[in-house]
Amino acid sequence: MNEIRTSILGIGNALVDVIIALENDTVLAKFGLPRGSMTLVDAELSRNIYKATRFNNREITTGGSAANTIHALAALGTACGYLGKTGNDELGDIFRREFEKKNIKTFLLQSEKGTGRVMAMVSPDSERTMATYLGAAADLKPEELKPEMFEGFGVLYVEGYLVQDHRLIETAVDLARQAKLKIAIDLSSFNIVEQNLAFLRRLTEEKVDIVFANEEEAFAFTGKKPDEALEKIAALCEIAVVKTGKEGSLIQRGNEKTKAKIIPALAIDTTGAGDNYAAGFLYGLMNGFSLQKCGRIAALVSGKVVEVMGAKIPDDRWPAILKTIYEMED
Repeated sequence: MNEIRTSILGIGNALVDVIIALENDTVLAKFGLPRGSMTLVDAELSRNIYKATRFNNREITTGGSAANTIHALAALGTACGYLGKTGNDELGDIFRREFEKKNIKTFLLQSEKGTGRVMAMVSPDSERTMATYLGAAADLKPEELKPEMFEGFGVLYVEGYLVQDHRLIETAVDLARQAKLKIAIDLSSFNIVEQNLAFLRRLTEEKVDIVFANEEEAFAFTGKKPDEALEKIAALCEIAVVKTGKEGSLIQRGNEKTKAKIIPALAIDTTGAGDNYAAGFLYGLMNGFSLQKCGRIAALVSGKVVEVMGAKIPDDRWPAILKTIYEMED
């Protein structure tokens, strides 16, 4: 692969993250939010959650699953692009400027709706539960996607949260495949998988090359525990990854299997762990590293993000991460 084809284009819901530290899980029960899940909510419920947690410690940053992955890839030195939709408002401007500051090529379309937001509530044990108001992000239409948006990239990275519009995902994947891109997808949330199982299975079998799933998502997708789930997913695509929390991750390509351990980390917030894992893994893959090293890099990056509040690793921590990667054996 030449250099231009190792660049990665992410497509996802362009959102602003409101990271909230919870003292207990009472607010989750109050609003009927399954612990550890992502739930789509309307503008009113999003406002009510905001009001109910207004005295909690919080942090506001730009986000969205694929956006987090692309930011981490850019910090690792990978050429990247991002495709999404924001509102024509201050939050949309902030979103765009943050990407441009990182030299990420943007295809940010605009909507009359406000820029979407995620209320990410972090329980005392660092588990995160998300209530997402999509706003402008949900206005991205299949007919707005153009072949030239995909030119020059090597991989299209799709966040599973986009399944609110099956035709949008399928159109993006088809345009990317026509441009000879590999397709990678993160299944994103077990309830998303359960609600869109037939579509995701067909998409994976017919059009996806790389699948990322955590233990719960893999079970929702296959009905099997991690080891068996890995084999079932790997039978449908080129590379399957099943993340098993503190046990690390399982990776399979064809008959090749490997396991990557986690790194020791003082977890205070798991927001963005999966997004950063995908970034580390794809970085390794684009550099031609072994699956084992790809898994170790992914574990390193995801391990570092859980040590901070929010889904992004601070800029001043990346040099040490890159040094560690450089010193890793393949």
